[in-house]
Amino acid sequence: MVKLEKAVTARYEHQGEHFEILVDPDLAMDLKKGKNVNFNDLMAIDTIFKDAGKGEAASEEKIKNVFGTDELEPAVKKIITEGTVQLTTEQRKKMREQRYREVVQLISTNVFDPKTSSPHPPQRIENAMAEAKISIDVLKTANEQMPAILNELKKLIPISTEKIRVAIRVPAQFAAKASSVIHAYPIKKQEWQRDGSLIAIVEVSPGLKNDLFNELNHLTHGDVETKLLKEGENF
Repeated sequence: MVKLEKAVTARYEHQGEHFEILVDPDLAMDLKKGKNVNFNDLMAIDTIFKDAGKGEAASEEKIKNVFGTDELEPAVKKIITEGTVQLTTEQRKKMREQRYREVVQLISTNVFDPKTSSPHPPQRIENAMAEAKISIDVLKTANEQMPAILNELKKLIPISTEKIRVAIRVPAQFAAKASSVIHAYPIKKQEWQRDGSLIAIVEVSPGLKNDLFNELNHLTHGDVETKLLKEGENF
C-alpha cells in the first residue's frame, strides 16, 4: 500500500456524481495503460471518496448506481482507466522524456530522406524538433502525435514516409528458417522454387532495412541475395 504522502488523486465523474481515490501515481498509470497491477499496492486508502481532500466518502448507494457494483476493485479500475489521474511533477517530466524518445525513434524508423533514400539520424530529428519548438504531449502515444510533428518537421528537413521494397532470395538449406524472419514484414510476393530456395519481396520501413539484412545474413551466414527495388521493378 502506497504511503498517503506519496499518493495522487484519481478522479471520475458520471452524470453529475464525483468520485476520487488516492493511489500510487506509477501503478495508476500502468493500470491506465492496460497493465496488471496489485490493488493492495495501488491504493493508499481502501475508500472511494466524494471529496478526498475533505475525507468525505462516497455513499455505497451512489457507488453501486454508477459502477454497477459495490466491490472496490472494479470501481477503482474504472475510475482510473476512464477518469483522470493527477501526475506528479517528477512523473510528468519522466513521462515526457520517455515519450520524446519514443517519438524520435518512431520517426527515425519510419521516415527517410528522399534525397538519399536513407533514414534521418536521431540527432538530426532532435535538432529539427528543437528548432520547430515541438511540444510533447505525455497523454498521447507517439503514434498519435507523429502526424502533427511530421507536418512541422517537413518545413525544415526533407521527409518521405513511403515504404521501400526489398527482394530476397534464400538458398534451400536456409529457406524454412528465413521464412519466419521474412513473414515479420508485409509480404508483396513469395515463391518457393523447385530447388527449395525461396524468393520473396517484402515492404519495410527504411529504418528497419538494416535490421532485416542483419537477421537474414546472420541466419544464412551471409548466403542470401537482397536487392532494393525501384518503383515498378521486379526481382
